[in-house]
Amino acid sequence: MRIDQFDHAILAALQEDASLTNAALAEVVNLSASQISRRRVALEKAGIIRGYGARLDAARLGFGLRAVTRVNLRSHGADMESDFARFVATHPQICAAFSVSGDADYILDIRVADLQAFADFIHLKLLPHPQVAQVRSEIVLKTLKDHVGVPLD
Repeated sequence: MRIDQFDHAILAALQEDASLTNAALAEVVNLSASQISRRRVALEKAGIIRGYGARLDAARLGFGLRAVTRVNLRSHGADMESDFARFVATHPQICAAFSVSGDADYILDIRVADLQAFADFIHLKLLPHPQVAQVRSEIVLKTLKDHVGVPLD
């Protein structure tokens, strides 16, 4: 799907506030609500818009500790990586997981209540996993930027 300036404006506005109605988007983008609706449906069908959600404040919800954790697996292969992917999918403390290049196999974004909950997760869940060889973590002290969107500029 080719994205034009109107689609770009729709995406930028929705990225800032996903709760915007078609009528509100029409005012921002300078198109009719029916045109917005057609374009929005097309962007959804094309998979460019994958879904809608609210951005929550993790600390206010009791998740006061965030850690970036690098994981190395013992060995590699489709079965081992699938097993680790299943582990990641079943643990809600892992908010994001990335297979990466460099000195780690995976980088995990982990959010928990506090240091004890983090230690419990690492020692009781992650390290005992049969595929995990090494874990290195950094505790996030301060967030400078945490934009979940795509840079559309």
